[in-house]
Amino acid sequence: NLQNEEKAKEYLGKICSSGNLLMTIINQILEIARIESGTTALQLKAEDINTLFHTVNTVFEEDVRKKNLQYSADLDVYHTFILCDRVKLQEIMLNIISNAIKYTSDGHGVHVKIYEKDSENPRKARLIFTCEDTGIGMSEEYLPHIFEEFSREHTTIENKVAGTGLGLPIVKSMIELMGGSIRVESTQGAGTKFTVDISFDTASEEDVYRNQISEQPDALKRMEGKRILLAEDNDLNAEIAIELLAEQKIIADRAMDGADCLDKLEKAASGYYDMILMDIQMPVMDGYDATARIRRMKDEEKASIPIIAMTANAFAEDRQKAISTGMNDHVAKPIDMKVLLPVMAKYIR
Repeated sequence: NLQNEEKAKEYLGKICSSGNLLMTIINQILEIARIESGTTALQLKAEDINTLFHTVNTVFEEDVRKKNLQYSADLDVYHTFILCDRVKLQEIMLNIISNAIKYTSDGHGVHVKIYEKDSENPRKARLIFTCEDTGIGMSEEYLPHIFEEFSREHTTIENKVAGTGLGLPIVKSMIELMGGSIRVESTQGAGTKFTVDISFDTASEEDVYRNQISEQPDALKRMEGKRILLAEDNDLNAEIAIELLAEQKIIADRAMDGADCLDKLEKAASGYYDMILMDIQMPVMDGYDATARIRRMKDEEKASIPIIAMTANAFAEDRQKAISTGMNDHVAKPIDMKVLLPVMAKYIR
């Protein structure tokens, strides 16, 4: 149907959503493996719970509209700024709310709330997150198994709701990693209520916003015409990256591996390249080794060139290793230009 634009768009949309579902499943299986091996670690930063909660709820606006759900989201806390792992905390909320929406019939209700309880420790904020729905609910017999891997009640499968049975085990493990607890109450045919109880160290507004770079409306404009050295051994990945960068009027030269990247930088004039996008796992010389050698170059301008790791190694420890090797930042594959461009804009000269 290449000549039928509407059909082609529809199929591309389905390919995209199927690809995203596969990514979710792969990431969940990897997350379970990491939790079981004890390698999952929290990346604590000062965050604004208002912003974090608003971001989570924005994700579901379209689903709520499509199903005509009665949806409410309330925040009632007096410690707005906390130290937390934003990604994991959002993943907990996203998973629980998305389940509530999935298993709640059109026209019914989903009510989400975060409120604060007094903490015994004055430097801690005890936050309670609840998500209550009037959906299909769960049987009393199934409830003890809800946090088991790959566990799903038969009624959900009969209702043709897609899922892997990995989301809630991951959620429970993350909550326990944060020193919190989760409990669930449910009645078949009447609905379900999840309650998450976690205490966080408090932070200040200054802690949250100190390191945030002010938005520069001309940041993308300033990147037009900049020359990037792309170290990428995979032909398809390189083709996609070069095309996406070209759409932003950014020129990309490709290096086939770390050694080729080093060679191209050495032969170029000082200041010829504005930045390097560096894959990690490459033949001949990997991204870590190439970065370490670049940082030791005698030409100071070349030695200090911004280097961003662009890799499928997307976990927190991979990011830390990239930074400790001398890279400026780390962006996970597959490439999302909404993520990559702001990171590039931070370091472009």
